[in-house]
Amino acid sequence: VKSVKECDKLRNFGADNRHVGATKMNADSSRSHSVYTITVESCETRPDGTSSIRMGKLNLVDLAGSERQAKTEATGERLKEATKINLSLSALGNCISALVDGKSKHVPYRDSKLTRLLQDSLGGNTKTVMVANMGPADWNYDESLSTLRYANRAKNIQNKPKINEDPKDAMLREFQEEIARLREKLQGRPGG
Repeated sequence: VKSVKECDKLRNFGADNRHVGATKMNADSSRSHSVYTITVESCETRPDGTSSIRMGKLNLVDLAGSERQAKTEATGERLKEATKINLSLSALGNCISALVDGKSKHVPYRDSKLTRLLQDSLGGNTKTVMVANMGPADWNYDESLSTLRYANRAKNIQNKPKINEDPKDAMLREFQEEIARLREKLQGRPGG
């Protein structure tokens, strides 16, 4: 896509096709997760006439909430959906825990489609932000507390993002920065 209007059209298409259904807790309960990925590429021309390409990716993810069968009173198809939702959220939680604890040598990204899709967003060259949505009713206290704990674990992911650029461009940039530093040193010396 080349414009914001085209992005909105695709987002609306996805939202219109998102599966929702009624449960006892919510008349329009999300029955699936939603992942909207925006990839931005930019070409930059430097003062010396050379150019470089930078790329960034933004994943906007709306997770379906975990559900307790006792509260939703889900049966049949709704119960199967809830089970799948809870399994994928559990797999995501396991990945987050593995990234946060620092001791794990293996992060189980392949345990669900969701974690595979979000692999770059969780442990890659990224910044991760989670926005938690909770209900204010005291009836939802346990779910709200669980959501806050989940979001807090995600907050503790420590990644070190760096600029995505072509390795040749990165090397040239580093050389140019080194030349500039050396020139400054030479100019700062007596008689320089």
